[in-house]
Amino acid sequence: MPSRLGGLAGIAALLVLWEILAVMRVAGGTIPSPWQVLDTMYHDGWALYGPNFEITAWGALQGFLWGNVLAIALAVLVVLIPPIEMLVTQLAILSYCTPLLALGPIILVVFGGRTPTVFLAAMYCFFTTMVGTVSGLRSADATSLDLIRAYGGGRWQRLRRVQLIAALPNTLAALKIAAPSAVLGAIIGEYLGGIDSGIGVALTAAQTSYNVPRTWGMALAAAALAGLGYAIVAIIARLALPWTRAEA
Repeated sequence: MPSRLGGLAGIAALLVLWEILAVMRVAGGTIPSPWQVLDTMYHDGWALYGPNFEITAWGALQGFLWGNVLAIALAVLVVLIPPIEMLVTQLAILSYCTPLLALGPIILVVFGGRTPTVFLAAMYCFFTTMVGTVSGLRSADATSLDLIRAYGGGRWQRLRRVQLIAALPNTLAALKIAAPSAVLGAIIGEYLGGIDSGIGVALTAAQTSYNVPRTWGMALAAAALAGLGYAIVAIIARLALPWTRAEA
C-alpha cells in the first residue's frame, strides 16, 4: 500500500508540473496542458488510436519473442558449451553497440514491409535478456550442482534440474526490461518509413502537421503500450515465482 500511494503521488506531482510548464508556455508554448492532450485523444478516439496501437503492439510482440528466444537459447549454449562464450559475448556486445538506426534502413531496403519494426524490436531485447539469463544460470547453487554430478548427471541434467530454475528470477527481471525496449524498437522501426500505420507513423504525421496535442497523445499511447508490456511480464513473473512473493 505505501508503494502504491507513493506511485500515485508521483503521478499527481508529474501532472502538476506538466500543467505549470504548459501555463508558463515553456519551450515556446509547445507543451500543451494534460487536459488539452486528453481532450484531443478523446475526440480522435479509438478510430485513430486503436488500429495504430494494435499494429505497433503486434510488431513489438514479434520482436520480443524472436529476440528473447534467441537470447535465451544462446545463453543456454554458453553454459552447455563454455568455449563458445567469447564468440557469443562478442556478438551480443556488437549487437548492443551497433547503431540500430544505421541497420534499420538496410533491413528496409533488403526485406521491406514491417521487417525493420520486428528486427529493431528484437535487437533492443537481445542483449539485456542474454546477459540476465547467463547471470541467472551461473547463480545456481553449487551444492545442488555437485549433488547432480555425484549421481552421475551430466551438463544437461544439471541445466534442466537446477540451473534453469535458478535462472528464472534473473531471466524474468530481464524480460520486464525487454518488454518496453521492444516497444521502443518497434516505434523506431516505424519511423524508417515503408509502412502506413502504427504509432510511429501516426506520431510522425502529427509532427509534420504541427498538431502538438496529438503528438503528445501519441507519445502517451506509446508510453501506455510500454507500460502494458512491463505489467504483463511482471504479472507472469509473480505467478511463475510464488516463492519470491512469499519472501517479500
